Amino acid sequence: MTETSTQTRPEDGISFAHRLAYGSGAFANNLLAGSIVGMIVLLNENLGVSLVMLGVITALPRLFDALTDPIVGYISDNFKSKWGRRRPFIFVGAILVGLCFFLLWQFPEGQEPSFYVWWYTVGSVIFFLAYTIYATPWVALGYELTPDYDQRTLLMGTQNFIGQVAFFLPPYMLVIAKQSEWFANPIDGARVVATGVAIIVIICGIIPAIFLKERMADIAHEESEKTGHGRDVWKELKGFFVSMGQALSFVPFLKICFVTFLVFNGFILIASYGYFVLSYYVFSGDTEAGAELGALVATVGSFANFAIVAFVTWLASRIGQKRTFIIAISLAILGYALKTFAYSQEFPWLILLPAPLMAFGLGSLFTLMPSMMADIVDQDELRTGQRREGMFASIYWWVVKLGQTVASMAGAWLLASTGLQTGEGAVNTDATLLLLRVYDIGLPILLYALAIGIIMTLNVSREKSEAVRAELEKRRGLPDAAPAE
Repeated sequence: MTETSTQTRPEDGISFAHRLAYGSGAFANNLLAGSIVGMIVLLNENLGVSLVMLGVITALPRLFDALTDPIVGYISDNFKSKWGRRRPFIFVGAILVGLCFFLLWQFPEGQEPSFYVWWYTVGSVIFFLAYTIYATPWVALGYELTPDYDQRTLLMGTQNFIGQVAFFLPPYMLVIAKQSEWFANPIDGARVVATGVAIIVIICGIIPAIFLKERMADIAHEESEKTGHGRDVWKELKGFFVSMGQALSFVPFLKICFVTFLVFNGFILIASYGYFVLSYYVFSGDTEAGAELGALVATVGSFANFAIVAFVTWLASRIGQKRTFIIAISLAILGYALKTFAYSQEFPWLILLPAPLMAFGLGSLFTLMPSMMADIVDQDELRTGQRREGMFASIYWWVVKLGQTVASMAGAWLLASTGLQTGEGAVNTDATLLLLRVYDIGLPILLYALAIGIIMTLNVSREKSEAVRAELEKRRGLPDAAPAE
């Protein structure tokens, strides 16, 4: 089972300080992802925006992302400056997105709900454009920091570990904003919370731009010169569509996207179902008890994530990324299967037992998929003679964001299809409660199993990575560099 390991060349190593610098960007990225929805309920509760419109104004910016993400990715792939391709975008983008988040929550007082709908919709579109300017080059930078198989896994494990910390903060934003002894109203509280988030994002976001160096900028520029990028507008427009088409036609990349779509949305699709099962099946309508135990399950899973990221990073260096991913997703499937017995009306606390196993899904996904993506970028360069980290990063993360929107909508439809009745005095049939549990347990198992089937067909390994690297160095005319003794 163990893949043949080679020692890391000295020039390929990433110091702990540099891993922390890249991880600082992950903290900013994840804080933004969680914060944009952390207080949105206030638009309904305090500004009169209907729940239907709330769903619309949160979905529309994702459609805008379909245009901006690949464009920014392409521009950063072909941008040339004395500071590199990615770092200027990361530095400026971190400042812009922090300011945009701050301004998004500075709602004027005394306006009609329709005004706040337009304020948030327009503000969100601008926010997500700034977010893309920051996040796409930051993700792309990670793919090129080292060509070493194990160092890539270590880098992505470190950034995922740090990024997980950020997800603890958004749930408390609403709590802080609603503190009546601190603020005149929750909207005033949201303004202050947004200020704090903006400051943290700007500080953490610019750190990668300041302390990290780009490795592939010169090589990418040489490759671009051969294809004529930058000569005129029409060539750039053609180059954009060619670059996107080549990325979308690369089957290993599509497999990575599909696997991520299945695992991430296997979680998102039924994210709220556990609360309803606990409230209306385990506790027979006691929603307060269901919410409390549901929050505890989430907390156990969150803490388990830290250990999972460390374990997955260690195991991947021993047996390879693909085998580690298959093991991790299999453990997540086992966790979901155990919920069949853990949803107990007699012993409600049994539901805490599967939580650490279920966390293997997302814990492994965003550690191992970015590592594999870095190998995919190398394979694509060997195939096309072009480095397009930005294009791959933009399409990959757009798939993640699109999937999140689709899964949220599909999850709501499936929940309605069970016939579930909520609220005080709600009475649900045995068939409804059974179907709810079938969805909650069965859907993730099905999607995760499909993900394993796809990843088994993906040709990524330490041997493949090193062979591709050797061929690329030969093509670039670099002298053979033997592994360090």
